[in-house]
Amino acid sequence: MILFPAIDLKDGKCVRLTQGDFNKSTVYNSSPIDQAKIFEDLGVEWLHCVDLDGALHGVSENLKFIEQIANETSLNIQIGGGIRTMEKVKLLIDLGAVSYTHLRAHET
Repeated sequence: MILFPAIDLKDGKCVRLTQGDFNKSTVYNSSPIDQAKIFEDLGVEWLHCVDLDGALHGVSENLKFIEQIANETSLNIQIGGGIRTMEKVKLLIDLGAVSYTHLRAHET
């Protein structure tokens, strides 16, 4: 069995939204890299990251945290949230993400 613990990123912190409300969230860890390392130390091989800012606004301020996790851990990263263009997919590949969810076509 493969477990995928998740880190939901909002404003650079690990959060859980209250009933999906972006204005109501609980911070579980203010450091995404520290949280990722906790999971890695527990023997996890995969990490699912949700870029909530990217999902909400289409622009992410969390890419630096995803890159840091990729560079400083051995975790395989699956990412979702705010992936609306092939350029974003290419950027995420360059940052170290291995798998993607919720790729959405965006009409202009």
